[in-house]
Amino acid sequence: MPIPKDELTSSGISVDRLYTASRKPSSEFPGEFPYTRGIQPGMYRDRLWTMRQYAGMGDAEESNRRYKFLLANGTAGLSVAFDLPTQIGYDSDSPFALGEVGKVGVAIDSLEDMQRLFAGIALDSISTSMTINATASILLAMYVAAAKRAGYEISKLTGTIQNDILKEYIARGTYIFPIPHAMRLVTDIFAWSAENIPQWNTISISGYHMREAGSTAVQEVAFTLANGMTYVQAALEAGLDVDAFAPRLSFFFNAHNNFFEEVAKFRAARRMWAKIMRNHFRARNPKSWTLRFHTQTAGSTLTAQQPENNIARTTLQALSAILGGTQSLHTNGFDEALALPTEQAARIALRTQQILAHESGVAQTVDPLGGSFYVEALTDEIESRAEAYLATISAFDANGPYGMLRAIERGYIQQEIQNAAYAFQRAVDSKEAIVVGVNSFIGEASDPVPIPTQRIDPALEPQQVERVRAIRLRRDPLRHAESLRRLTDAARDKSNVMPHIVHAVESDSTVGEIADALRCVFGEYRESVVV
Repeated sequence: MPIPKDELTSSGISVDRLYTASRKPSSEFPGEFPYTRGIQPGMYRDRLWTMRQYAGMGDAEESNRRYKFLLANGTAGLSVAFDLPTQIGYDSDSPFALGEVGKVGVAIDSLEDMQRLFAGIALDSISTSMTINATASILLAMYVAAAKRAGYEISKLTGTIQNDILKEYIARGTYIFPIPHAMRLVTDIFAWSAENIPQWNTISISGYHMREAGSTAVQEVAFTLANGMTYVQAALEAGLDVDAFAPRLSFFFNAHNNFFEEVAKFRAARRMWAKIMRNHFRARNPKSWTLRFHTQTAGSTLTAQQPENNIARTTLQALSAILGGTQSLHTNGFDEALALPTEQAARIALRTQQILAHESGVAQTVDPLGGSFYVEALTDEIESRAEAYLATISAFDANGPYGMLRAIERGYIQQEIQNAAYAFQRAVDSKEAIVVGVNSFIGEASDPVPIPTQRIDPALEPQQVERVRAIRLRRDPLRHAESLRRLTDAARDKSNVMPHIVHAVESDSTVGEIADALRCVFGEYRESVVV
């Protein structure tokens, strides 16, 4: 007899009517390998998760105002969203940037833009996360150069650069270079950062965007950890010691609607990564075994219909991340199915975290769901299914360590996500999956209450274009040209490009110019068609 849809998790795991003790009770404690119960013994009793709200819009000044608003309202860390031209290496005056400048994030063309972005913000006392991948090396160099110009000791900077290019080929599309060259940039960042900014997280290996593209929870775990293994292998082949870079690896997961499955997902991912790093890669430092992760609530679950319902969705998702042991959390604005969040929506999102932290009691004990028969059974099942995926991926490169690269090149990962997304949409269309306010509980037809939305001033784009053109006119042309020549030489002879990118940034080369210099050497990636 088929199991009714309401008795399956979003990953298709069957849910029993009642769970009893079906496994030997674990004697594991938080802070102990394999870290199922958390990577720190005291977790939130000792330190709350970092409340890090993701923001960026228009130009540097407008985004700077939003950051100061968030900091004044209790945000503990900044998270920068960049516009599409910045993400794919085009300056604001490029024909390819027309109409996109500052639309989905902040436009950053130059070091001066980066300085304006963080003007009046103490970079030695705030942790900054930057969601940037193909141009991660350039934006990290700009952040470091801005900190140096402001007089900060760069070795003490803390933060995270996403720098996860593989998920761009899988789910997001903001790539530039062919995969081997993109992987080289990732490992160049690892090596340079270990020497220059040792407290910086050099990658945030992201399952978030694959989940937004439609993956299941099991796929999110499996594909994210497979990407992580690929980065570790590439770093080892580049000559890095695993314990020199692995403690600075971090992860980025989605918090979705199926509450208990999400809690179990985080626990399973943490346990699997610990085993992978200790047993497969032979890391000796316990810090290399710990999966530290940031979580963002699920943007794809937000609805334009009855958008106030999104506050409840976001609260539920945030709670699953907290009970799953996240180190850092962003909560989405309720209006984000309509536009970038307004200040009011951003404040509500932040207050949601603060209420959970200070009023709900969830931080009073470590791993409050540990020992739940249901959660433990789900954790085991997610781990088992994710390991099966890892075995399939490994088989794509039977005689080597790069199964994930082959699986991406052949479209296997993309196809699995597309199939999952299609299955979910069919379930919504048939009402096997209920989305409140969309396919059920719609109420009587009436004019919706207007929701104020964030608008980007159309005057910002021409202003940003003029800024980048003005920089080109007043910089030292010989120093600029020499910096790009050194960069292309390093790219050709396989030297670490990061010192040369930093020099180019400090010579007032722009994001687009640096990306173009690398394009001349590396070429550009052309996506295979998945059918």
